[in-house]
Amino acid sequence: MSLNKKHIISWTLFDFANSSYSAVIAAVVFPVYYVNVIVGNETGRGDLWWGRAISVSMAVVALSSPFLGGIADFGGLRKRFLFFYTALSVLAVASLSILGKGMIIEGFLLIVIANFGMEGGLVFYNSFLPRIAPRDYQGRVSAWGFMVGYAGSIISLLFALPLIQNGYFKATWFMIAVFFAVCSIPAFLFLPKDTKEEYTLMHSAMRGLRLTLTTLREIARRKEPGKFLFSYLLYEDGVSTVIVFSSIFAATTLGFQPRELIFLYLAVQATALLGSLVMAKPIDLWGPKKVIMMSLVLWTSVAVTAFFVQTKNHFWVIATCAGLGLGTVQAASRAFYTQFIPEGKEAEYFGLYSLAGKSSAVIGPIIFGQISTTYGSQRPAILSVAAFFLIGLIILCFVRGGAPNIEGK
Repeated sequence: MSLNKKHIISWTLFDFANSSYSAVIAAVVFPVYYVNVIVGNETGRGDLWWGRAISVSMAVVALSSPFLGGIADFGGLRKRFLFFYTALSVLAVASLSILGKGMIIEGFLLIVIANFGMEGGLVFYNSFLPRIAPRDYQGRVSAWGFMVGYAGSIISLLFALPLIQNGYFKATWFMIAVFFAVCSIPAFLFLPKDTKEEYTLMHSAMRGLRLTLTTLREIARRKEPGKFLFSYLLYEDGVSTVIVFSSIFAATTLGFQPRELIFLYLAVQATALLGSLVMAKPIDLWGPKKVIMMSLVLWTSVAVTAFFVQTKNHFWVIATCAGLGLGTVQAASRAFYTQFIPEGKEAEYFGLYSLAGKSSAVIGPIIFGQISTTYGSQRPAILSVAAFFLIGLIILCFVRGGAPNIEGK
């Protein structure tokens, strides 16, 4: 297989598009707005509701992903499912503009739908990777996707900054919906077309379900993919919780203002982009397992240090250090997992990959929100994040695989 530049560019541009959602809606601006303005967070109640919204949406994604992955493989529906999930997320993000103070349930439902659409679509987006990149380039292409995604985060935040500074929050949500929709168009135009199958959606669904169950048994029998997924579930739990609650911690515990949060996140995205760029080739050259382990050591240290942080300046240093490992651990994980996937089963296997990743995003936010509410402080909750990184690292040490994809190229 040779590299098709049109496929690679359009695939990475989808990461550019959806990163606007990840940055503004999931990570920096909307979480703080929902927690502090719509709900109120004097007693940790906002943390609890935000954790619930993320956990419910991720639970739905986790439960549905393996079956939809099987349908996509058998029915040849990857691109159509990707379009459906993306459209659902875009419409829900645009609808956030109707929210006001006290509309807790409405905000909860809209963020569940938006997050379900965005995260569910990643199952089908990820399943394109083995189809558009030869094995000895999969680590690099995976990292390029995250690298372009961080550029999307930075640009969307720069677009959002003047709106936020002038208090135009509702216009911000609508702008992100437009950004997400427009920048996704190249993926729907240029990624490989869906295969034409004779089977109806229902027939594909039934066959997809059976194929998924077969894949589950296959992974259990092979053991190494199962051990990797369990490790991934744990350390990704830490990553997901950091993404979901870092801006809320900075605003609530350390007193960051919206403008400061945006500049902080821009710095994190810049270092994440740098980390993805620098580590792109080492993922293939050193092997994804070694790169993941290095990143988890960094993240464990960052989480423990964050427990003690007292000033904004110290948090700036910690956050930018964390950014160096953000894209690296995710790109290397995706590249590691592709080594276990038989040809023709990409969507099924990535459905189970999503099941592990999204299940982790169910557990972490709930635990963080509950600990924060119980103790009336977010600091004890941070230690739970460090535990997820450390335990995931220990289990990963016993997974065979993750060897270099290239030798000295």
